[in-house]
Amino acid sequence: MKRKSPRPAHGEPLLTGEALSWLLAALAFSILPHFLNQPPWVPALTLACFGWRYAVLRRGWRLPPRWLLTLLTLIAIALVFAWYRTVVGRDAGVALLLLMLGLKLMETRHYRDAMLTVFLGYFVVATNFFYSQEIPVALYMVATILGVTFALVGLNAGERPPRFKARLGSAGALLLQSLPLMLILFVLFPRLPGPLWGMPQQARAGLTGLSDRMEPGSISELLTSNATAFRVSFETVPPPAAQRYWRGPVLSRFDGRGWRRDFSGAGQQLEGFGEPLRYTVSLEAHDKLWLLALDVPSETSEDATLTPEHELLAKRPVTQLKQYRVTSWTDYRMDADMGALRRTETLRLPAQGAERARELAQTWRAEAAGDEQFIARVLQHFNQQNFVYTLSPPALGANPVDEFLFQTRRGFCEHYASAFAVMMRAAGIPARVVTGYQGGEWNALGEYLLVRQSDAHAWVEVWLEDRGWLRFDPTAAVSPARIEQGIRGALVGDETRPAYMLRSGLWGQLRDRAEMLWDSTNYFWNNWVLGFGPAQQREFLRRIGLGHIDWAGMVILMTVLMTISGALSVLVVLLRRRRGDDPASRQYRRLLKRLRRAGIEHAPHEGPLDFAERAAALRPDLAEELRRLSALYAGLRYGRVGDATLVRALRSGVARFRV
Repeated sequence: MKRKSPRPAHGEPLLTGEALSWLLAALAFSILPHFLNQPPWVPALTLACFGWRYAVLRRGWRLPPRWLLTLLTLIAIALVFAWYRTVVGRDAGVALLLLMLGLKLMETRHYRDAMLTVFLGYFVVATNFFYSQEIPVALYMVATILGVTFALVGLNAGERPPRFKARLGSAGALLLQSLPLMLILFVLFPRLPGPLWGMPQQARAGLTGLSDRMEPGSISELLTSNATAFRVSFETVPPPAAQRYWRGPVLSRFDGRGWRRDFSGAGQQLEGFGEPLRYTVSLEAHDKLWLLALDVPSETSEDATLTPEHELLAKRPVTQLKQYRVTSWTDYRMDADMGALRRTETLRLPAQGAERARELAQTWRAEAAGDEQFIARVLQHFNQQNFVYTLSPPALGANPVDEFLFQTRRGFCEHYASAFAVMMRAAGIPARVVTGYQGGEWNALGEYLLVRQSDAHAWVEVWLEDRGWLRFDPTAAVSPARIEQGIRGALVGDETRPAYMLRSGLWGQLRDRAEMLWDSTNYFWNNWVLGFGPAQQREFLRRIGLGHIDWAGMVILMTVLMTISGALSVLVVLLRRRRGDDPASRQYRRLLKRLRRAGIEHAPHEGPLDFAERAAALRPDLAEELRRLSALYAGLRYGRVGDATLVRALRSGVARFRV
């Protein structure tokens, strides 16, 4: 196909081939991450449009006529609607933006079209943060913004654009000039509650975490994940490992195989003793409502509620990193009075199942002097009999409690918690299962506690007269190391351990420390960048002595600082223009400085060649080299601007010049 020469519209300059090539490359770089966020056909079609436009440029193909572009636009909208059943919202909106960017490039002929495409490219860069705000993504986006700005510099360079290094330097300088304004806006712009880049009604896929139902194997599945569940920073000394029980869903209804949450309207009687613990939790997204809290929470932030079971719940699913402050008691009396309805609910067992466990529990309860003696006997049974704490227990059938207690005797925390709670209820003692996390690893670099998904755990709360709900952990009776040393210590020697638990020796220690360093970096990023909300803003202003300022004062201060920053940027640009601050000018100034030391001053009105002749008359021994260097400079300033070979020759000559 022959290339059709387009005619400039309204006197607009046509694009040069080099400028358009760099623009296509920068925009392609910006949409690559969307292969992970969008159905592959969306970025693939966009890149196909880029390829068509490049073929027009290099191979002489024709640009599509306007009627074909209109038809392709309608097809793109129809495809997005067919895939998403809408054309609004995050995913559908980003898909449309990508496709419209590709189609826009297919009609780009002039400078105005290219500039519009550049601005669309900046929007495409921003859309990547709707899906991930991790540090690697942010670094990639900085590189992408540099590439798009590089293309912008090339578009505005005229018919003789500077070389690659000079254009890259100009793009970097533009980004550096914007850095003060970015910091001022980030720190002082009045913050709204909620995470940065939060998108409502958009759940993240592939999230792991606790469920509102517990069955044999449900918690042990989480052990294979070494991902972060949440991080905790304490205002005082953190509690010892044995007291780090992080309360999650409370499960009161048993159907013979699994436990699930039950909803009732009584409870929330809590009496704390001693000093409470105050701390801040940074919870990773899990797409559920519950928030994790140490032991029993009593106070929390405004956007969370406490249930009658003393669970801490968010008002909407946690689909973004969430920070919240909590006050908890580790020494307490919880629900010392229990109504008849609640007692019935926490004693209920199915009509069928666990017959042998019920019979054994009733026999032991009849032999015990009281509830506490009976509980001690059950825990002693787990401790002294050949029960095994293992990640790979045998599969259980239709009667899991009896099969576990009397046949396999191999299980994970959910097996022990379920069997213990069933025996309590069979003996007439109210009981419920609590799932959450236990333990955590202290990160000395960031001074916070790191709790992973592999720390997921289940225990039991038993209600005793006048004492309320008390925590009992049957897993601790079987494997004390699980509570004191964490999950890694409990599974030493277990061949089914995940790979991350098999690290040993110097290499393993180095990997663990590197992970902690990376996690500390992420913690700082999450707290002070992604989670920089009203509370963090007030804390930062307090640290720099501006804690008393209100929002109106922040706006005034922000305006003043932005004005000063803008004025300084303009001043720097004007000074650079006045000085002719390019590589050739810098070398010529070095030459003049050396001549000045010898008493030869350059007059403001003198051109480089005239000054060379006058200086040669004063110093005949320098005449030849002075004329050569001045001619090089004049050629670079008024002829071959930016010629890299001449710049190197001038730099080398000035370096050797001696007076």
